[in-house]
This record gives sequence, structure tokens and C-alpha cells, in this order.
Amino acid sequence: MRVLDVITKKRDGLVLTDLEIKYLIHAYTNDEIPDYQMAAWLMAVFFKGMTVEETASLTMAMATSGNMIDLSAVSGIKVDKHSTGGVADTTTLVLAPLVAAAGVPVAKMSGRGLGFTGGTIDKLDAIAGFKTALKPDEFIHNLQRHNVAIIGQSADIAPADGKIYALRDVTATIESIPLIASSIMSKKIAAGADKILLDVKVGNGAFMKSMEDAVMLAETMVHIGQLVGRETRAVLSSMDEPLGQAIGNSLEVEEAIAILDGRGEQALRHVCLFLGAQMLNMAGLESDVKVGYENLNTLIKNKAALHKFKEFINAQGGNVDVVDNPKALPQAKIETKVICSEEGYIQKIDAAKLGYCAMRLGAGREYKGQEIDLSAGIILEKRVGDHIEKGQTLCTIYANNEAKIKEVQSLLVDAIKIDTKQVPKTNLILGVVDHYGFKNT
Repeated sequence: MRVLDVITKKRDGLVLTDLEIKYLIHAYTNDEIPDYQMAAWLMAVFFKGMTVEETASLTMAMATSGNMIDLSAVSGIKVDKHSTGGVADTTTLVLAPLVAAAGVPVAKMSGRGLGFTGGTIDKLDAIAGFKTALKPDEFIHNLQRHNVAIIGQSADIAPADGKIYALRDVTATIESIPLIASSIMSKKIAAGADKILLDVKVGNGAFMKSMEDAVMLAETMVHIGQLVGRETRAVLSSMDEPLGQAIGNSLEVEEAIAILDGRGEQALRHVCLFLGAQMLNMAGLESDVKVGYENLNTLIKNKAALHKFKEFINAQGGNVDVVDNPKALPQAKIETKVICSEEGYIQKIDAAKLGYCAMRLGAGREYKGQEIDLSAGIILEKRVGDHIEKGQTLCTIYANNEAKIKEVQSLLVDAIKIDTKQVPKTNLILGVVDHYGFKNT
């Protein structure tokens, strides 16, 4: 078999066999194919696409390119959750202990962020001592004992995906649904969970800007799950405004604690409860999603979820004191309020602009490997549809550099549109895709 023939076949829009895809991925992972040939193949996929069957073959070839975590020693149906990313998307920090407290093992592999704000692993770094570089046996032990474990992505889990993603990043082949879907699903499958819940973000602050593209991506990943024997479901949620009020790593940990303590942002709480109810349903614990939603809400009210969060932090070496004293998290030296200059209703909050501002403050990365300021970020005071008066606070900036604050102040004001017209609240849950297809909620 020759790599040139595989490139040519895809260039001409033909369907590749499972064997051809396995050969290509195996050879590239083992440095038998140069970057320029893999780049040519990726560009062919970008323009010609792949069938769902081809995408499933690509997914499994990448998943099996390194170590596969075997969770068979953990009793129960293990569920993993993955978000396609957004601004103030703190769902994992709430969901993992919440669903674990309900009795479902949550086996989660997460990554660091690139752009906007940090990823889940960056947020957990804000908790002193918290360890995400777990060995497989530590990961399994924590799942067995505590029903929850989060592990960072490592070089030996789906290494083909790591190599290919780095190449896509510099060859303008990121925006390809088959390549996005296979990248996400290969890591989820390699992490060993029985079932996978996807939170596909849609809107201004998300990778998928339109519902059409988001549904297509969700359907592709759900079909991949079917073809490889891992039940997968996708919830489509809005990212036309930040999900939570906190944008930044330690700030988001503090907000997650507030949610688990029965306080905090109601929009974020609602999305977490909805996602969690889907996970309970997939695990066979609750046949009625609405009942699951209320059961999880009870676990917040009676502090069981908060107790599980403490247990989870302790199990992974973190400082449990942050739960009762969030000021033990990294704190910014400078706090600056952005004041509203007019009265009216919040018409629009540009999530992408706010994410950019948080990144400029140091809460996110402009390039891979850049050090993050865990204490930096923004707290929003209002949501779309809220009334605000002149002189009230629009948002508060947290930073350690005055120059960076001055740089983002005008951008923040520009990102929040105010008018006299009253507008409705953002519809956060846009639909669900399962093996039956897309349905509105």
C-alpha cells in the first residue's frame, strides 16, 4: 500500500477502506509518513469530506494508536462528558461531582485550553496540590472508591490525534467536521467510558457558529459512537453569551463551588442539571430526564454534591480548604469595576469579545504552552435581558497588570450592548441529538 494512492483516492472524492485509513494513521504515528503528505491528505479531507463510516474508521485508528484505558474493573456504567468549548463554560467542575453523588461513575479525560480561557485542567490547577497526571491504576482506584476521577490528556493516549491536530493547526484544516468529530471521539473512546455525553456549543463564543453546523457535528459524533459500540448523545447549548458569570480559572472554580453550595448563577446551574440528567438517563439510573433533573437539584440542596466535590479534591491531592474558603484560590492584586454609562436592557453580550479580553488579561493562551495567570479574569454582573441603571457595574476585571486592564476596558464596554428595548432571556438548551436524530427541547 502506498500513501500517495491513499491521498489521490481521497483527493478524487472516493471512499477509503478501513484498511487504508488504519495504514495511514499507523504510518504517520510511527513517523513513516512525512508531514507534507499527511497535510495533503488532510486538505483532501477538508474539501472532499468523509462518510460516517470513514470517520468512524479514522476515530478508531486514532483511539488505538496509543494506550486504551480499561475501566472494566469499575462497576456500573461509566459516563464521560465532553464540551466543544466556550466562554465561562464551568460545567465539568459542577457536573463531575454532582453526577458522581447520584451514583454514576464519571470517568473524565480533560485538556488544557488554547485561546479564550483555560481548559478544565487549567481550572483545576487553581486548586493547590490538585493532581491530574494520574497513572491508569490511580485513575481506576479513584473511580472505584469515589465514583469520580479526572485525568489530563497524556502523550500516550491517542497520540495520532495529537500529531494530526498540531498539523491541522498550521495547515488551515481545523474547520472540518470529520476531522473535528474524529479528534474528539478518539480521545473519549481511548479514555474508556461506556457512554459519552457531548455538550456542543453553538453561537458567537463557540467554534460552531450556526445551528446547522452544530447539528451536523453532533450527528456525526453520535453516529460514530453507534458504529463503534459506545452510546453517544449530544446536547446543543447556546454560547451567544457566556454561560456563567465568571470568566477565568480560579474565578470559575469559585463559581462552581457556589453552584454546588446552592448559590451562584442560575443559568449555569440549569445547564449543568440538564446535562447531568442526560448522564443519569444514559447510565440507566433514571428513565425520566425531568425526574433526574429534580433528583440532581436535591443533591445540590442537601449539600451531597458539595461534599462529593470535597471528596474528589482530596482524592486527587488538592487543598480542600478552597471549598469553604474560596479566597484560598489564587487572587488577583487589582480589581477594577467597569461602570455602565446608560440605563436600559442588556441586548447582547459578545461572548467571543469577552473571551478575548479574558485571554489578554492572562486567563487564556494565545499560543500553545503559554503560561496562564490563574487569578486573572472577569466577573459579569448582568445577563442578556436584564435591566441595568446608569452607574451600576457592568463587570469587574481581575488582573495583576494595570496596562492589561486599560487595554481591555473599552473592549468590554463595546462587547455589552444596551438599549431601551426589553429583550427575552437567552434560550440556553437548543436541542438534543441521539440515535433517533435531532429534537428540540
